Order: sequence, then C-alpha cells, then structure tokens
Amino acid sequence: MTAITPPGRSARVRKPFSGRTVLPWLFLAPGLLLALVFKFLPMGKGVWLSFFKVRPFLGDQWVGLDNYTRVLTDHRFQEAIGHTLLLGIGQSLGAIAVGFALALLLEGPARSLKFVRTAVFLPVVTATAVVGEMWRLLYYPTSDGVINHALGFLGLGPTQFLDNPDTALWATMVMSVWMIAPYNMVIILAGLAGVDRALYEAAAMDGVSLWQRLRYVTLPAIRPALGIVLTLAAIRGLRVFTEVYVLTGGGPAGSTEVWMTRAYTLGFTRNDIGGASAASVVLLCVTLLLTVTVNHFRKRGDAR
Repeated sequence: MTAITPPGRSARVRKPFSGRTVLPWLFLAPGLLLALVFKFLPMGKGVWLSFFKVRPFLGDQWVGLDNYTRVLTDHRFQEAIGHTLLLGIGQSLGAIAVGFALALLLEGPARSLKFVRTAVFLPVVTATAVVGEMWRLLYYPTSDGVINHALGFLGLGPTQFLDNPDTALWATMVMSVWMIAPYNMVIILAGLAGVDRALYEAAAMDGVSLWQRLRYVTLPAIRPALGIVLTLAAIRGLRVFTEVYVLTGGGPAGSTEVWMTRAYTLGFTRNDIGGASAASVVLLCVTLLLTVTVNHFRKRGDAR
C-alpha cells in the first residue's frame, strides 16, 4: 500500500550522508578544538570559581554570591565603572568621528590614496605595547617630550599628562582614539563604496550644500556600516584594558583604573581569584546585554 502524504504537508526528503557534509566540519575542527580548550572551558571555570573563595593547596571554600556582593559594593570597583564608562564613551565617539572624517578624506580609487590608507591603518596592526611606549615618549613630562616641546612654542609650560590625576584619563583616551579610528575608517570606507554616485550628482545639480549631502545622502547610505562600528565600539569600550595597563597601569592614584585593570589587580596582585572571577562574569553579562541591545536598535533602524 502506498503512503499518501496529507494535504498541506510536504514530505521530508532526507539528504544522503556524504563527504560534503563532513568536510567543512573537518576544516573547522582544529579551530573549534582550540576555542573549546583555550576559551570556553576557561570561561566556564571562571564562572565556577566566582562562587568560591579560592585557596590554593587548602581547598576551595563555597561562598555563593558573596564574591559578587563584595565586588559590586566595593568603592574601588564603583570608581572603576565610572572610569570605564567615561573612557569607553569618549574613545568610541572620538574614534567614530575621526574614522568618519578619515574615510571621507581618503575615499577614492587613486593609487596614492591606497598608500595613504595603508599608512593610516598601521596603528591598528601595531602591538599595543609598542604604541603605549611610543605615546609614553610623546607624553614625556619635561620639555624634552614631543608634545611638551611643541607646547613650549606656544608659551605653555611642561604638562604632567600621565602623572596628573586630572589629565591621565584624557591622555589615555587620546591614545585610544588614535589606535581605534583607522579600524573604524576601513569599515566606513566599505560602506561609502556602496553609495550610489548618482545621488551625489543629483544633489550637486540641485545646489545642495556639503552638510546636507552628508546628512541626507551619505549617512543614511552607510547606516549598516555605522551600526557595525557602534556594536564593536560598545564591546570594546567596556573591555578596555591593554591601553590603560600599558600606558598608566591604572594610576596615578587609581585615576585611570578601569573595570578590567581592577579585576586584574584583584586576581594577580591580591590573589583573590574568586573576586576577580566574579568581576569578570559581571563584565561578561553587561557586555552581552549591551551587545544585544545595540544590535536590537540597529536592526530596528535598518528596518525603517
């Protein structure tokens, strides 16, 4: 007897098992194994340790949510949250503005522009430790420093950029913008490449000003690229660590201490592994929540 498929239902067709379905996973297997061993398993171990008072050679002691309570009520962590938000928002907005300006200046097919774009992108591929040491020389607190030497021509005395609690965070922000802006430039350049040139020609014929062209033609066309930049900026802003650690180490007097440097100090200087793990888990949850929120609003904006 022949089976009859009910109306409204399509018969499922099972694809035969073949090497084509296995081959992609064979190529992905080494990367997935490395990610499992060096990323996801340590991440799970960190979540597990956040509920314990870690005592090497004595046995870990279960403390439940005490590590989280201690971290969230610690005034040093609360100050670090403020520094993280200020530095993250400042470097994100600055890097987006500078990256957008660089993209507008360096857009075009000319060979000379390709060379300049490559030169401008160098800060992104340069090791952060090298960049930090270079900016440390630029910020040298005497008149021998490059920036202070330039200020001397304006009649301004040497400034303690990194040794002054009032200026250290802003000096770190400037270095971060210098590092991140070229990365944003590349993404925005990719968005500008898809803008219809006929729109610019029509706007020029109508006598539209440059600002109006940017506002009504360029910005709506590169909205997807800007959404990607904003998403990456939100993640990067909360996880800022290397720039601060290399340039100031969180000083002076904790004026540049951010969430990650505080967690690092707690775990590797004070040997409070449980507290450092709890701080990292909180940061992970906040980063995921912020990423989902930014993506939600970005998709709503793209759907309009």
